[in-house]
Amino acid sequence: MRRHPSRAVTGALLLAALVTGCAERSADPRAGATTEGMRFCPSPQEPPLPSGAPCIPQDPASKYRENHAYRQEAELTEEERAGARGKADDLGGVLRELAKGRPAEAEVRSAVAGALGLKPNEIEYRVGARRGPTIENLAVAGGTGKVCVKGAITDSGTVTSEVSGRTLDGTCLPGLGGH
Repeated sequence: MRRHPSRAVTGALLLAALVTGCAERSADPRAGATTEGMRFCPSPQEPPLPSGAPCIPQDPASKYRENHAYRQEAELTEEERAGARGKADDLGGVLRELAKGRPAEAEVRSAVAGALGLKPNEIEYRVGARRGPTIENLAVAGGTGKVCVKGAITDSGTVTSEVSGRTLDGTCLPGLGGH
């Protein structure tokens, strides 16, 4: 008695053949001249590759820029900057008042939102450690479109405020990053 494979088994075998591929390697446009993957070119401290061996160049400065590109800010025109300078001045005044005390996050968000003409939940807020009787190490920001106004109270109590472009991540305060 001869057995015939079921449709499920036949389908599974056909799928396996398709997934593993039946085509010649030379038909694949991604196939290179060698069967080995390309290596990174050696640094000056490493032994060189044989002459003519292909490699991918490495530039540490380029890699650093690429890894930190998320912090890059959108470029603003002088008109865009000028249009937000008043809000930056207002934010600076609010932060100088806040720096005199120890306000809670909700109070900071509300005051900053008022200065920037935004809602409290639209304010980016980042605070570090609190030392002593006043608030320190605070960064806040907000804006519309690609224009942001950001301000800070440093560890020494210095207040800053400025107009900047939104980051490539879509935030006003650049990400902290880190690996």
